[in-house]
Amino acid sequence: MLKVAIQMDPIGSVDVHADTTFDMALEAHGRGHEIWIYQPSTLQLNVGIVSARARRINDIQRKQGEHATLADPELINLHDVDVVLIRQDPPFDMAYITAAQILERLQPDVLVLNDPSAIRDAPEKLFVTEFQDLTPPTLITSDAVAIKEFRQTHRDIILKPLYGNGGAGVFRVKPDDGNFNALLELFEQTFREPIIAQKFLPAVSEGDKRIILLDGEAVGAINRVPPAGETRSNLHVGGRAEAVEMTARDQEICDRIGPVLSARGLVFAGIDVIGDCLTEINVTSPTGIQEVRRFGGADIAALLWDWIDGRQEK
Repeated sequence: MLKVAIQMDPIGSVDVHADTTFDMALEAHGRGHEIWIYQPSTLQLNVGIVSARARRINDIQRKQGEHATLADPELINLHDVDVVLIRQDPPFDMAYITAAQILERLQPDVLVLNDPSAIRDAPEKLFVTEFQDLTPPTLITSDAVAIKEFRQTHRDIILKPLYGNGGAGVFRVKPDDGNFNALLELFEQTFREPIIAQKFLPAVSEGDKRIILLDGEAVGAINRVPPAGETRSNLHVGGRAEAVEMTARDQEICDRIGPVLSARGLVFAGIDVIGDCLTEINVTSPTGIQEVRRFGGADIAALLWDWIDGRQEK
């Protein structure tokens, strides 16, 4: 039996039929592991000791509203656990980075997934630019002149915040869109960080493919199709999940980035592919495993715990 701590958003509000972290916890509990959950705001670094105010999961079931029975909160020493899963949702901000820096203090005695130093050093929309030949033309800057020149070159573009998530703040700017300057002003006033300008990929109308990788190997995929009149395919903004097969190009992309993910300790990752282009590498709290299983794919939560259990037995 392993003692597992999961750093996550409050479990009471999760959708038990969609949430990836819930699926991971359910599988771990079914294997007899001792599961504790906590929010990153309760992390403490006290005289070199990392602890968190956590609640033990006494029971967990796939029954919405009655899905988790929790013990009272108590302060636990995270050096005494076997595995810590970093699973809270972005935004990837200084609070996220600070939590990762604190969790680094647990290594190498505690298995922390994903590796917190790798998460800290691999912002998802920046990390992907290491693979320029796999990605669409992309500009990251705060320079409005550069963005205007990028638009003149590529005509139909996407603007989005560098550290956004879940499709928030993603805008398509067509060649005749009169809102371009207003959008630049809005981004400038809202975000201190640079923004992303990216060539629009018409293939998004056919779907945005999410591929899950486990220790560098592709283990499942789903397609997310945007609703009519929408550019974004994120499921929580109305995107439709559907079954999909991996293409030769998908496998080529995975073969290129998989060894890099594995070497950096980014064991559980989700990549986004539109057409033939890699658009994002998600390493903070990738989602999609329940949808993969629902469409006849692998039970990725089981595969993850097979990997963890095997690692801990060595």
